[in-house]
Amino acid sequence: MADVVRDDESAEFFDGAARGELMIKRCDVCGHSLRPDAIACSKCHATALSWVRASGRGCIVSWIVVHRDDHDPPVVGLVELDEGPWLHARLLDVDHDLLTVGDAVDVDFEPAGAEHIPVFRPASRSG
Repeated sequence: MADVVRDDESAEFFDGAARGELMIKRCDVCGHSLRPDAIACSKCHATALSWVRASGRGCIVSWIVVHRDDHDPPVVGLVELDEGPWLHARLLDVDHDLLTVGDAVDVDFEPAGAEHIPVFRPASRSG
């Protein structure tokens, strides 16, 4: 895996990940929750955005299995956060043959070079 590199725009995201917090953006005008890489609100088009802590909970929208020469192929998923935004991330501790759309997941963080990045695991929550 290539090293993940922070820049001024992503610093709050990576600082949050190092603390074990998933940071997303929220529109200061309408309150709409947005992906971490958003530069404007997809709802009202305002550019006044703030970093906020997400719950870290979501559900699987889609996934792919990356088949390689190893015996444990990685699974990459599209996760819809409870706050609304969709994120791409690795899915860990899952049996790709048993995954279904809507499966609940919780965020965790894994090292990626000098940074930490979000990954998702089956949810530990009940109900």
